[in-house]
Amino acid sequence: MADQPEEMPAAPAIRLGPPHPYLKTHGGKVARLHRLDWAVLLLIAAADVGLNLVEPFHRFVGEDMLADLRYPLKSNTVPVWAVPVYAVIGPIVVFVGLYLKRRNVYDMHHAILGLLFSVLITGVLTDAIKDGVGRPRPNFFWRCFPDGVPKYDNITRGVLCDGVASVIKEGHKSFPSGHSSWSFAGLGFLSWYLAGKVKAFDRRGHVAKLCVVLLPLLLAAMVAVSRVDDYWHHWQDVFAGGILGLVVASFCYLQFFPPPSGEQGFWPHAYSEHILNPEREGQAQSTASSNHHRRLSSRGHVAVEMSTATASQEASSLGPMEEMEEGRGAR
Repeated sequence: MADQPEEMPAAPAIRLGPPHPYLKTHGGKVARLHRLDWAVLLLIAAADVGLNLVEPFHRFVGEDMLADLRYPLKSNTVPVWAVPVYAVIGPIVVFVGLYLKRRNVYDMHHAILGLLFSVLITGVLTDAIKDGVGRPRPNFFWRCFPDGVPKYDNITRGVLCDGVASVIKEGHKSFPSGHSSWSFAGLGFLSWYLAGKVKAFDRRGHVAKLCVVLLPLLLAAMVAVSRVDDYWHHWQDVFAGGILGLVVASFCYLQFFPPPSGEQGFWPHAYSEHILNPEREGQAQSTASSNHHRRLSSRGHVAVEMSTATASQEASSLGPMEEMEEGRGAR
């Protein structure tokens, strides 16, 4: 019986592109690369705690100035503990939810890091300005004189407060509004993030995408309005706080993510670097050249080139929802 020719072993499959960045495979690397950022974040948090312990500047309040400071001392419509819930935990839930769907640890890590930088930098700026300005709140009279009987210095006619020291201390922290700045810092960052994920500025005229982007900002604006309604802040306080939070959120987002209007606006900058410089796992995988093409090798010198023109043609056949599912804008 003639010998049958031996079957040649099947060639191993060639994996196109870099390894996908899961939490288990890339989480440790991403965290190590940004350990200094996390250390700086802790220092900023400690600085914010220290600023809250500092006694603010007690701006002079005279007898003739109390007319605009006699508003009722009401409780907060939005309590202080609720601010980090909707401005920090809420957006993080969104980031984690997208990770569970798309499994991109770069996106989740950078979104969380950028959000925390946004709210903590805003917190430090807000509290520093509060301590330096010392503007009285609209309800300062009732903080200063709980019994409603005012007392003044015989010479300067400045107020002589007899209320609780901690309540009076808070009464000198009107400008800017912390609720407003934190709300716009956290929810403003979320708004930027959603704009990138739904490709809100792709020039296709889908107004529904703008509704998704503006919803977090609307919530932040309603919180700011509540601070005026509760007589805890003047309108200038919430306006300045909102601008401050939104500006910081914008800088922090653009530090980690491309502009939402760009072709690469879906994933963070670090993911694009991961695509252009894939890690070596198992067999050799070479990186792309400056024209952004990817070349891979396995056993032989097998080269695979994926041009940006082909990617654009394939993506043009996808609908808007499919584009988001395919992660348009990521190389």
